[in-house]
Amino acid sequence: MKRVSVVIATLLLMAAASAQTPAAPKPGPEQKKLEYFTGNWTSEGESKPGPMGPGGKMTMTQESKWMDGGFFVTIHSSYKTAEGDGTATSFLGYDPQDKVYTYDEFNSQGETVHAKGTVDGDTWTWTNDMKMGPQTAKGRFTEKILSPTSYTFKFEMSSDGKTWNTMMDGKATKK
Repeated sequence: MKRVSVVIATLLLMAAASAQTPAAPKPGPEQKKLEYFTGNWTSEGESKPGPMGPGGKMTMTQESKWMDGGFFVTIHSSYKTAEGDGTATSFLGYDPQDKVYTYDEFNSQGETVHAKGTVDGDTWTWTNDMKMGPQTAKGRFTEKILSPTSYTFKFEMSSDGKTWNTMMDGKATKK
């Protein structure tokens, strides 16, 4: 009888412990909006002459997929520009505390990009501060969704956050 009591007590403790274990978090509607960016994309554009280089044609391929758990999209990119060729790994996500989307990139030229994003209808806008020597400039990357398989993009810079200069624009297409 004593052995049965111990088994019952153990089962009750296990049941109580499992009832108190919180369920694993699940992605919300904000993360689900990032689904648009998954898949294989090709981009073609034109960079303008300026502080980032002489300008010219640019092409890029991206392979984007969900990270396990469904909270972040990982992006592996290869690009060719007049300023040089390279690769990058990026992460798209959502910060529920600040209620903003996040973009973090690390590229083969030793650069990092940390941007915050918002979405308004069919337009995504990403902003960040960029250090250029002793000065800091503001960057703004805008994506306008045209269809389930294409969007236009524009990258702008500003020294004061008011006057913006287009540094690159183009179009991305999902394969």
